Amino acid sequence: MMDPAVDDMEPDLAALEEEDTPEEILNSNQYFDDISDDSVRLHLREIGKIPLLSADEEVDLAYRIKQGDKRAKDKMAEANMRLVVSIAKRYSGRGLDFLDLIQEGHTGLLRAVEKFDPDKGFKFSTYATWWIRQAITRAIADQARTIRIPVHMVETINKLLRTQRRLTQDLNREPTITELAKELDMEPDKVEYVMKIKQDISSLDAGVGRDGDDSEESVLGDFIEDEDTV
Repeated sequence: MMDPAVDDMEPDLAALEEEDTPEEILNSNQYFDDISDDSVRLHLREIGKIPLLSADEEVDLAYRIKQGDKRAKDKMAEANMRLVVSIAKRYSGRGLDFLDLIQEGHTGLLRAVEKFDPDKGFKFSTYATWWIRQAITRAIADQARTIRIPVHMVETINKLLRTQRRLTQDLNREPTITELAKELDMEPDKVEYVMKIKQDISSLDAGVGRDGDDSEESVLGDFIEDEDTV
């Protein structure tokens, strides 16, 4: 399910001009050759049998969709499922199963079908690529926002953060690993290990941000699930 805020968005028209639509995969039946799961391969082969639309067919369907033609909407979506698959493959290995990526991409495709305006001068595949990517990346972000680490490590990280902030104020600079280790009564290599985990979580935070929007400040707790509550 797409975020309502994203659902009401429209892609930047200038950005669409540079949108990278994987046409070579869209027009190929070989994009599933490296898929090992037989059930997935069967599903993709069925998608590959659906004929692509000509430019004229695409425009005709788009106008019919604007008039409320459900059959035209279904046909436009079915004919562009290969585009969903090709984009989904680019995001495999990032926390969601491939079929889940396809499902999320399909949600984005349906929004593109509903909102596409053929009078804007863009091909449907270019417009849909933006919506498909939005749906997939949003789903990956939602999946990634919680990571599981032991509760004792949560406590250690929070203690490190508090100590780091206090020493920074006292010293008017960032404390060294040695200074942190002394204050925390820990070995320096243990402090480095905890710092590494904290940095990984911070990197995850940056990776799932809302497209550069800094209006919502995330905190460490947003990304940590206490194993004791699972």
